[in-house]
Amino acid sequence: MKQLILVRHAKSSWDAPLHDFDRPLTGRGIQDAHLVSSHIADQIPKTFLVWSSSAKRAAETAMIFAQNLSFPIESIVFKDDLYTFDERKLEQVIKSCSEDCDHLIVFGHNEAITNFVNKFGNVMIDNVSTSGFVNLFLDSSSWINIQRGTTQKVIFPRDLK
Repeated sequence: MKQLILVRHAKSSWDAPLHDFDRPLTGRGIQDAHLVSSHIADQIPKTFLVWSSSAKRAAETAMIFAQNLSFPIESIVFKDDLYTFDERKLEQVIKSCSEDCDHLIVFGHNEAITNFVNKFGNVMIDNVSTSGFVNLFLDSSSWINIQRGTTQKVIFPRDLK
């Protein structure tokens, strides 16, 4: 069995005239990322690999989670190919994970995350909100052959306010 935790980046700003890739988090986004990350310690396995989209908002979200969950920021692997809104591309990246790893945490973007969790989880989610956390247990011993699994936990900032 493989455990996959997907986290959608926190709320980002559209205020500055920046490329989408370079948009930073808003104040609310920072607060929501702290809120969610401070409530998921019991969901995080003892050993895990962390991947994040290289986009600024996803990277900043991953760093907030690292701070609150006490894992080294240096352990985050930033991947340009996680800057995707397509669940098929997200699935390809996840399937490339080393078989030595049983627990993967991914920080990324919507629509890819919502569509992925609806394809591989057993709970239909209309929209994984910003700072949304979804913990999946996938019925497979191999990342390349992941199958539909169980949606273990879903946490959105609104659930904690």
